[in-house]
Amino acid sequence: MVCMLSIRLVGLILTLLSTVEAFSAPRPAAAAKLSTSEDDTSYLNKEQLEFSIAYLNEHHKSDVLLPFVKAFSDLGTTAIKKNAWIGGSYQIIDASITDITQDELHLDASIKQGEKIKIESVKIHLDSDPVAGMARTFPTLPQCNPMHLNHTSKLPIDNFVRRMNRLCNIVKAYSATGKLIQLGVQMGGKGVGKLNNDMYLNQVPHNRFVRKYFYDMASEAALDATILCSQKQFTNRMKMTVMFPEMNPSMDSYRIGTLLELARSIAIKLAEQNLRVRVCVQGSMGVGIFTGVPKQLNGVHTLLQRMDWESGPGEENEGMVGDYVNFGFVGKEHVVNAKKSEKEDEPDIEQDDVFLIICPQNMIGLESSIIGSLSEMVDAAVDRPVILLNPDLVDKVSAQGQQSIRGRQERLDFAASFETMFQFQNIYVSGTSYFPILGSVVKLGPLETWVAHQRRDLMNNEGEVYLPVYASETAPDNEVLMSTFAK
Repeated sequence: MVCMLSIRLVGLILTLLSTVEAFSAPRPAAAAKLSTSEDDTSYLNKEQLEFSIAYLNEHHKSDVLLPFVKAFSDLGTTAIKKNAWIGGSYQIIDASITDITQDELHLDASIKQGEKIKIESVKIHLDSDPVAGMARTFPTLPQCNPMHLNHTSKLPIDNFVRRMNRLCNIVKAYSATGKLIQLGVQMGGKGVGKLNNDMYLNQVPHNRFVRKYFYDMASEAALDATILCSQKQFTNRMKMTVMFPEMNPSMDSYRIGTLLELARSIAIKLAEQNLRVRVCVQGSMGVGIFTGVPKQLNGVHTLLQRMDWESGPGEENEGMVGDYVNFGFVGKEHVVNAKKSEKEDEPDIEQDDVFLIICPQNMIGLESSIIGSLSEMVDAAVDRPVILLNPDLVDKVSAQGQQSIRGRQERLDFAASFETMFQFQNIYVSGTSYFPILGSVVKLGPLETWVAHQRRDLMNNEGEVYLPVYASETAPDNEVLMSTFAK
């Protein structure tokens, strides 16, 4: 993942000034007067500090800074009390940042009382909750988990952006969150939520390098989540959603080979760390003549075992399949635990360390819910990681109301117990048209923030870019998401 905008990308974006909102903030003279020591204890370095203050003061006074003062400082409470008697007698008319420390924003707020205007200095904590009287207007959100910040936002600029985005979401400054993500990238951050340019996902079949790009990202996220799970920092119930056009079964572009290659990449990545992986596909479900497997999974179990794992003698992954990578179905009977051999000439049975379950889903019909077998398997795995790849655990139409009424809440709770550790999903213009691609929603790691991008075509057919337009700690709401997209 590239940590800074490349010179080429900056040049391309500058050519879009007529169609894409510019993101280079001027540096007012006030910013030049800041005296910031660049010792080891400073939060942001001098360049980051000056640029961040200049950018926020220049472009985000009305949508960010003024709401911050009203929502997170005592001036907001004071305004409510005084305006309760005479509306408009106490107005916060301006706000400017003067300094940014590790925990606080320092601002000068202009207060108008009658004909008088005075300046008051306020400090807003970066982990603030709305003050009394503002909680109804600006409902609070959970604070950023310190463990998440330490793991994924070690650079001060990334730490600052992530905490600022929480405050922006509270005051409903949704569009500012995407700009702040760009600010972090431009100012030397690690590139939170950054996607490659020129992927051309509208063109199918995809380029093999594009496929490998997604395979590598998903595999790294799976390994990261597995390590965090072993450290008790992440749940063992995980799911990843990888839904670019070749992975979307509702589209004509769906390619079963891409799904299998992704599963292979994840399994090999984990096996290379001496973890034993069991790759599972659900078996036949149903009753009587109405039995079968979902169309998406037809033949997958056989193809998994027949595809090239480069596990033969003399190959790169020699001996991996059968030792570190094994195959199975969904069910508690396919969870292998460590067992000492009773015969001296037979090796001990090693337990499975990780379970990768491909596209578990319910089917239409009687006794066609995967939830029962899957929950038994998860319970049998105890605390070992269970990774669901592109699950679809919503209830389907069934006879006798089995997936409509009985036990519905328990099934919903079980499905919700799996936490997203990786997601890439395209956004389209409407639910009935899959092209052109409008953008994407991503979460590129188990503890990463969610980022939404809008796809933009460069002028003169010089390529495409994915620009961040929204970021939050939780999966974005559709209505909020669409409000941030430029028309």
